[in-house]
Amino acid sequence: MSVRDSVAIIVGIIFIIIGVDHFIRTEWYNPIVPSILGFPAFWVYASGIAEIGFGIAIMLKTYRRNASAFGILMLVALYWANLNMWLNDIPLNDVQYSNGWHIGRLIVQGCLILLLAWLGEFRFRNMLVDERNSN
Repeated sequence: MSVRDSVAIIVGIIFIIIGVDHFIRTEWYNPIVPSILGFPAFWVYASGIAEIGFGIAIMLKTYRRNASAFGILMLVALYWANLNMWLNDIPLNDVQYSNGWHIGRLIVQGCLILLLAWLGEFRFRNMLVDERNSN
């Protein structure tokens, strides 16, 4: 088993656990759903399903590249809830998080996106070179 396969399994298990947690502690996630979306429980369940599905798919080598692309888009979309929490000073479990915590969270999100790009074996430099050669 390669390092990439091992990391994919770890990432997959973590996302499955987080996805299941969306069903166990829905009320914990509800407050950070942007109010413009309405129906916070729906969005919490939907993101839980997406995270569980992603977690399973990223562990399977056959689906890893597509799962990585989906995971990157999912992380970008789900950051809206974290940004909502930050901009609107929404506490979780009566805990008000500092700007430093939110900046750290943003950095972790960025690192996760880079990790998923690595798992999917996206090579951005090669993509640019291929684009230039096709003209």
